[in-house]
Amino acid sequence: MSGINGKVVAITGASSGIGEAIALSLAERGARLVLGARRADRLEALAARIEKAGGEAVPLRTDVTRPDDMKALVGLAVERFGRLDVLVGNAGVATVSPLDELHTDRWDEMVDVNIKGVLHGIAAALPVFRAQGSGHFVTTASTAAYRVVPSMAVYAGTKFAVRAICEGLRQEAGPQLRVTTVLPGVTATDFAVPSPQEEVPAALAALRDIAIPPAAIARAVAFAIEQPADVDVNEIAVRPTAQS
Repeated sequence: MSGINGKVVAITGASSGIGEAIALSLAERGARLVLGARRADRLEALAARIEKAGGEAVPLRTDVTRPDDMKALVGLAVERFGRLDVLVGNAGVATVSPLDELHTDRWDEMVDVNIKGVLHGIAAALPVFRAQGSGHFVTTASTAAYRVVPSMAVYAGTKFAVRAICEGLRQEAGPQLRVTTVLPGVTATDFAVPSPQEEVPAALAALRDIAIPPAAIARAVAFAIEQPADVDVNEIAVRPTAQS
């Protein structure tokens, strides 16, 4: 099944930013969507917007740190549409702070959402994909998976891990499943939580000047999904041209 029209796609972190852009982009191309995120009000508004434009979208409050929530998201797709073709694992959090600040609670949150959230999605969707004989994991990582910079050590560590997990999944997936890792560079979202220290917010502000819109990442996701079933786009890094 190539193309996007008619495919059933579940998206985590769909309530804003890159996830919202992916949902809108795929809906325009005829995908049937199951939208997951923690902010139920924003999810419902997004689903209503898609439905009003003639698309199909079902919202479900989803916390990726809870395995049962991910099972429920995948289960809703199968219950509502009879199958799941693509799981877009897009939920993520970031705190930008030096290690000396010892924000251990935020370290835990990044591990729980960015790494365990991806694993919970794999655990929920992989048995469904195996039973169907087809399926596609699309996971949002970051160009931080290639490069570590000061104040982003823990975040980069989680994204290195996500990239490794997705590569391992690709190698184990076999000829019937596809695995794509999308690695955005600086993107215009409210994603990162800054440190209280003065210099970190200033650095973030400078990066925002070169940021690309979330729609740029959504186009990369659509490109990977629309390929024929025998074509697996393994990694796509999408950066601003001004990003070093």
